[in-house]
Amino acid sequence: MAKAAEPDLGAPQFASHAVVEPFIIVGIMVAACYINRRRGFTIIPSSKPDDHGLLGQKLETLDEEDPLSEDYDDLTSSGTISTKTGPKKRNCCGAVIHTPDTSRYAGYWHSRFIQKFPFLVEIFYWAVNLLFYVSVKAASELIFATDGVWKTAESHGIAVLNLEHDSIFSFLFPVKEVDVQTWFRTDHQVLLTILNRAYSLIHIPVTVSFLGWYYYAAPTHAQFAAARRMMQLTNLFSFIVFTTYPCMPPRLLPERFGFFDTVRREDAESIYATNKFFNQLAAFPSLHFGYSFCIGTVLLYHSGIFRRRLAPRERRMSKMWQAFFAILSVLYPAFVLTIIVSTANHYFLDAMAATGVVLMAWLCNRCLLVLLPLEDLFLWCVKLSKPVPTTDNRG
Repeated sequence: MAKAAEPDLGAPQFASHAVVEPFIIVGIMVAACYINRRRGFTIIPSSKPDDHGLLGQKLETLDEEDPLSEDYDDLTSSGTISTKTGPKKRNCCGAVIHTPDTSRYAGYWHSRFIQKFPFLVEIFYWAVNLLFYVSVKAASELIFATDGVWKTAESHGIAVLNLEHDSIFSFLFPVKEVDVQTWFRTDHQVLLTILNRAYSLIHIPVTVSFLGWYYYAAPTHAQFAAARRMMQLTNLFSFIVFTTYPCMPPRLLPERFGFFDTVRREDAESIYATNKFFNQLAAFPSLHFGYSFCIGTVLLYHSGIFRRRLAPRERRMSKMWQAFFAILSVLYPAFVLTIIVSTANHYFLDAMAATGVVLMAWLCNRCLLVLLPLEDLFLWCVKLSKPVPTTDNRG
């Protein structure tokens, strides 16, 4: 009996992705640090005496309606950057907490280095996110070790398909994931190849690029910080779901469901496909779509189309740029949704759940500010003065 012909699934990821991707990400981070550097500021202070304080230069006066920091505690009553060495007052869950003021360390070389490249703070925040993710992944493996995490995740994946197509909610999902993949792998292999190779490259690299760009382009640092906190909370909420509800992606389901793994074949590798630090049973919700939806909402907000009132010092964009950002805010999440479904990495419900997670993250946006006392203590321990962001204030 003749062996059935192998289906044409398009070309998989490049085998070099496992090596190239980290270099791309690091390169983007370095570029973001350089572009968002504080111009006119030297790491090694001048030997000439001046009256500009420990930072060696006079920083711009802050508008209290448009703070460069994430909270108002870094401002004096006159609106200038505080150089006092007394304790800070932080509001945490209704209580006032006194924490050390680290501005006394502003003259230290490592403080001056970060003052020159303040985007390093954002990189540190995302390193903490990655550490939390790895911890949650390990916790998930411990929780489901007795029952078998693989079987549990498989049953959850099948349950998602049943809810989508064999329940009273099936009207919300008129198109099946397997039909989408079938359409691409029959007579549209070139498109499938593009989607296969975009799967990893549009996730972390594009997200880091977006953060670097918005740090530069946001009218105020407060607006950037709100967007960043939304993405961080999207991470945290998703990680919690991954721990309690491991879900197998369509590509790993039994063959009878008709899905194919189009991305990881022919020894193709990716740091998101084979790396032990990344959880392959974390389909629900989709972080790929969650990030893209975050980016889309920020781009739409940035366009100013639906805003009658702009932030202080923010200028109204031209109609052309407004249309560009508005269209991109829709096309990018739609492109990511097409990628994750056609490559059988996620279900439609994963994207829907990610949308809900993002909305919840936005509503709970400021809850991360309760961690500021811990940040103050950490800065005090390492004798580091937190830099003034260069968003709209590059010097």
